[in-house]
Amino acid sequence: MSQESSPLWEVFVRARRGLAHSHVGSLHAPDAEVALRNARDVYTRRQEGVSIWVVPAGAITASSPDEKDAFFDPAADKVYRHPTFYEVPEGAAHL
Repeated sequence: MSQESSPLWEVFVRARRGLAHSHVGSLHAPDAEVALRNARDVYTRRQEGVSIWVVPAGAITASSPDEKDAFFDPAADKVYRHPTFYEVPEGAAHL
């Protein structure tokens, strides 16, 4: 199976001190196990990660940047979602 015919995988890495996985790139691989090993070799060569996710690119559903105004508009009328209604407790490191 050539690289072009192998599925495309999106790679996410959680850094040593990070709290969330970040998208770092893409690669072609025939299956998840090979994608995970290749992602480790390509994206964490300097041991900068503690966790890797590989996701088939075809499994990702994304909003369109062209429709951002209409897509995100309903959130503007939900003021309770904004962090103005509570105080952050002292000593809370990550909210």
